[in-house]
Amino acid sequence: MKAQIKEMLILQDEVNRVVTEDWKQQGYPWYRAAMVESIEMLEHFGFKWWKKQTPDMAQVQLELVDIWHFMLSHYLQQSDSLDDIADLLIAPAPENESDDLRALIDSFVGELASKQQFNTHVFYNMLSVAELSVDDLYLQYLGKNTLNRFRQHNGYKDGSYIKIWDGLEDNEVLFQILADINDSVTNTADHIYQSLTAKYQLIS
Repeated sequence: MKAQIKEMLILQDEVNRVVTEDWKQQGYPWYRAAMVESIEMLEHFGFKWWKKQTPDMAQVQLELVDIWHFMLSHYLQQSDSLDDIADLLIAPAPENESDDLRALIDSFVGELASKQQFNTHVFYNMLSVAELSVDDLYLQYLGKNTLNRFRQHNGYKDGSYIKIWDGLEDNEVLFQILADINDSVTNTADHIYQSLTAKYQLIS
């Protein structure tokens, strides 16, 4: 797991540099971005007792992957040691495990808001409740990280990027690509990027 985390840290630094070359010096509030993603996760899971809601677990998982991006960035901004950061982010031993995702989101956001800290125990507890394994997190992270790079390379920052591809949001296209990945794929990130490029050229 440590090797996977170190790989993800390197990829996160690379995509952050595409957005802002000296991003570590900018002091970006990664905790605030994670708060927003957490609330979006709550929306997808459902919290309205006054209406019928069906949890969209695929979107819940995607929000967790987005939060992971911001967690990686937060710790990269604080340290240059990939080993030290990976040790901090390796799944900790279970601690007061809960199956109440809403309560876990409350706790996670509470610490982000009050302490500007990411609670690793709560994050992994949310992964467990959302049935997202560490290997799934790794694969989905590779996918979303690659999509983020693809967006930046195709006009996301200046507003020219097309996010809806033949009626599907690019995230949904990514899900389809990830679902088709098998053991014959040797370089997952490159495969995802090439697949995105081929599909995007059909609509742009």
